[in-house]
Amino acid sequence: MATTTILLREDVENLGGRGEVVKVKAGYARNFLLPQGIATLATKGNVSQISRERESLLKKAATEKSTADAQAEQMKDISLRFERKAGESGTLFGSVTTIDIAEALQAKGYEIDRRKIVLKDTIKEIGDYTAKVKLHREVTLDVPVKVTAEGAAETPVKPETAETEEKVVENSVETTDETTES
Repeated sequence: MATTTILLREDVENLGGRGEVVKVKAGYARNFLLPQGIATLATKGNVSQISRERESLLKKAATEKSTADAQAEQMKDISLRFERKAGESGTLFGSVTTIDIAEALQAKGYEIDRRKIVLKDTIKEIGDYTAKVKLHREVTLDVPVKVTAEGAAETPVKPETAETEEKVVENSVETTDETTES
């Protein structure tokens, strides 16, 4: 396979950090990294330019990390709750995805890109889950996510059943009393 040496302009997970020179497959560089502006070809001129910019990049990275730390501190007590239609076994008719979590965070005033939210799998059942929010490559926040059935708290099924059973018992007792008096 052909490889290309590139210079990263942004952090790329599982590849490297900003300013690093890495080797990747030629197609990955040509079709994704270069057109998106995430990387440039690692020519002598580009490498020397980045080394001149390194100090400003380090300051920018430190600022981003401190901002991410402050945001993590602000978001530490946040929790999300979703109500979805579900079957009797607790399986959702649909799922809760990173897009849903990003929209819920946005409703609470936090602008988080959905690509920075990590779920092990999409949520397809009722229960408690944890979503990881990557605010920075070194700052990750665990956000508790609770998924409940739609209308589950509003319709108390068991108390109604208990009242019906009591009425049935009362009716059977009255009938028994009348038959013994005759």
